[in-house]
Amino acid sequence: MTNSRISGFYNLTIEERRKKLAEASHQTPEDLLPFTTGGLTAETADHMIENVIGMYSLPIGIGLNFMINGRDVLVPFVVEEPSIVAGVSFMAKLARAGGGFTATSTESLMIGQMQLINVVNMDEARLKLYEHKAELLEIADRADSTLRKMGGGARDLEIRLIEDSPIGPFLVVHLIYDVKDAMGANAVNTACERLAPQIEAITGGKVHLKILSNLSDRRMARARCTIPVNELTVGFETFKGETVRDGIIAAYAFAASDPYRAATHNKGIMNGIDAVVLATGNDWRAIEAGAHAYAARSGRYTSLTTWGKDANGNLVGTIEIPMAVGIVGGATKVHPAAQAAVKLMGITTAAELAEIIACVGLAQNMAALRALATEGIQRGHMSLHARQIALAAGAKGDQIEKIAAQMVAEKAIRVTRAEEILKELL
Repeated sequence: MTNSRISGFYNLTIEERRKKLAEASHQTPEDLLPFTTGGLTAETADHMIENVIGMYSLPIGIGLNFMINGRDVLVPFVVEEPSIVAGVSFMAKLARAGGGFTATSTESLMIGQMQLINVVNMDEARLKLYEHKAELLEIADRADSTLRKMGGGARDLEIRLIEDSPIGPFLVVHLIYDVKDAMGANAVNTACERLAPQIEAITGGKVHLKILSNLSDRRMARARCTIPVNELTVGFETFKGETVRDGIIAAYAFAASDPYRAATHNKGIMNGIDAVVLATGNDWRAIEAGAHAYAARSGRYTSLTTWGKDANGNLVGTIEIPMAVGIVGGATKVHPAAQAAVKLMGITTAAELAEIIACVGLAQNMAALRALATEGIQRGHMSLHARQIALAAGAKGDQIEKIAAQMVAEKAIRVTRAEEILKELL
């Protein structure tokens, strides 16, 4: 069984971390080799996108302490920004004291959209489509034999009337399609293209656009956690637990009420989510688009999370977010490091991956709100950022930590100051 609590992981060398990671996840060094090399060859890359000239590397780190639905999970993050991995790992540790994270997810239903224009009678066309619903679903179902064998396929048909548009009224046909463990974009797009001629024949209109929607609100991931109020003082001994709790709740209320704050609030959530999505070879741009569209579903952009307290005064957080991720097909199956990331988490379904990612988003949000509500976001973030500044100034080896520590102590985290300290060390 995986153990996500690895004491002193931060203080180990990279090689020692890999060894500890293999032990904690019961894997061999060969299993983790893609994390060492980056996993991707120039030849493979050349078949993934156009005009390839090489590879671009980002750090991959491990989120620790996660307990999700009673199971320990080691979570890979691909990200360049300091403080993200440390923040979520610490929040996951606090959440363990309240039983960890509880997560659920819905069916893997995606929406394919077909824009139906040049329709003479909208109401007649709409009803005709519903009358032929079974026939249309059967056609769509035959579009992907692999998904059908996995138990996926067409599930429903919905017709919407768009009345107020620059070109006047038109119909939108929604194909609801179960993509199982795939992200599903290609399958849904193919099914929509397969349906278009029959829809035109039934209605007399023209099917213009045929493409999936990234507002995948039929494919949701949800997570919650409870943090005992006394745990909120860990590392903040000068603050009372109730003060930290109420500060987090007040910070959430700001994001829930003001779109200017909500944009930054949700960006922080996506700091963690995107890093795991990227590590597993999934489409982080689709996840971003769906998340922000969902945050504005009421007509006003707001928070993706909620924070409050329970009857015992403990902090309670929740998140609900569209999560269209897959573990088969696409880059997930092509990129060795993405495959290694999926294996490391010990998951066998896309639903499990979606639930883990939702928990990461909730943890990342709590890390940001806890810092903002107490010491401010800059202290911890800039301490970690100082190492990057030292590197930019040309520091190497032990010089990096020495220069970073001095800049933090002086509260002067600038490249020019790092260069001055480096000259003093040489």
